[in-house]
Amino acid sequence: MFKSYAYNFDDEHFVCQTNGVISDSIVQNWTQQALDCYKINCNCDICPITKAKYSFKCQMKHIVDILLKTQGLPDENAICQKEEDIQDDIVA
Repeated sequence: MFKSYAYNFDDEHFVCQTNGVISDSIVQNWTQQALDCYKINCNCDICPITKAKYSFKCQMKHIVDILLKTQGLPDENAICQKEEDIQDDIVA
């Protein structure tokens, strides 16, 4: 497991159910959700997830921060192509 690079999750709205441990799998590469969060500058006030009033606290801004530090800037074309490939596999 990934110990979150000693990030200090002190955001008053952040409730981590995993004691600050973030799964390795979610920080291996950019996903469409991470790209969407990055594109709105991790602004939870305009995020559709926040507006949907889900019962969980989103950790995506922390994931984006880790991705920027470990993977660099996202490649939107590659992410969109990967999502299209996944959809093609589901349909096939």
